[in-house]
Amino acid sequence: MREGHFTDASQDVVRLVTGLIARSQRGCSDNALVIRSRSSAMNLHVRPLLSAKRVATLLAACAAMAVGRPAAAQDIEPRAYSNAPIGVNFLIAGYAYTRGGLVFESLPITNAHLHTSNAVIAYARVLDLWGNSAKFDTIVPYTWLSGSAEYQGQTIPRQVNGFANPSFRLSVNLYGAPALTLDEFKGWEQDLIIGVSLRVWAPWSQYDDQKLVNIGTNRWAFKPELGISKAIGPWTLEFQAAATFYTDNDDLFRGNKLSTDPLYSLQGHIIYGFHSGIWASVDATYFAGGRTTVNGVLNNDLQQNWRIGATLAFPLDIHDSVKLYASSGVSARTGNNYDLVGIAWQHRWGGGL
Repeated sequence: MREGHFTDASQDVVRLVTGLIARSQRGCSDNALVIRSRSSAMNLHVRPLLSAKRVATLLAACAAMAVGRPAAAQDIEPRAYSNAPIGVNFLIAGYAYTRGGLVFESLPITNAHLHTSNAVIAYARVLDLWGNSAKFDTIVPYTWLSGSAEYQGQTIPRQVNGFANPSFRLSVNLYGAPALTLDEFKGWEQDLIIGVSLRVWAPWSQYDDQKLVNIGTNRWAFKPELGISKAIGPWTLEFQAAATFYTDNDDLFRGNKLSTDPLYSLQGHIIYGFHSGIWASVDATYFAGGRTTVNGVLNNDLQQNWRIGATLAFPLDIHDSVKLYASSGVSARTGNNYDLVGIAWQHRWGGGL
């Protein structure tokens, strides 16, 4: 990230998370009980009144789950494929700020200077599907957008807020992560996990066909994905490959028709679990494709973009954790060269917790 690039609001988010980390570390006394679980390569100091095995199992499973950033085809998401006891539920609330060359559902625009603030509410649950661990999640984002862009030589200002497209995802770990109850999970250790998922975005969002730039889209999107996760001691290496397919928007800005080619993406993550219970990752993604056609005319907007980022997550207690994440565009052929910073709080319950 470039120094001074974010607004005071986003810097306040960073300061908030930094303070929470310091507070959680100060709260771990010398006589606290330290518990280790190799399945998540994580530790946490807990009070002696809790069962050591139970806390280890819960934290190994629950701290690995991460949902709650604004959903898009180019999202960076570490720990998307991990195991957890069946029946565990997750409630997530988050905030993210973006600034830069964002791509929205519109006719071709240039010199975009757009800012968004995004609030997110999400829910997830761990399932047993044919003996394999699985997860269902749904994400509902709300966005405030402001800024301007150029269209046909004219500067178009835009200020709007509303719901962005909600998403629904089902992921299944096909290999290396069996469906386990809380008691069965105690002796499980991760090695290699291979999983698949399907995410669907529904066009239930803010959309005005008389405006050039909108928060939502007037179409569906579908994203099948393959994920691989390999644990090596406290390290975890992850790789994801996906393709996002779009239906047509038949009512784009005063009756135009927009078609979009599939957008293909690759992700990689290097994750490390610290003894304090904190985990951190370095993340990268590449996505290409997504060229659009308006009324049968092909646009020069093929995407070939790189993004890098980092994620920091730490537990507050057995039921709650906080995650800070940031990413930035490294190179971009067209659009999506933006900066992002966000924070998410996660609460867990169920499954014997």
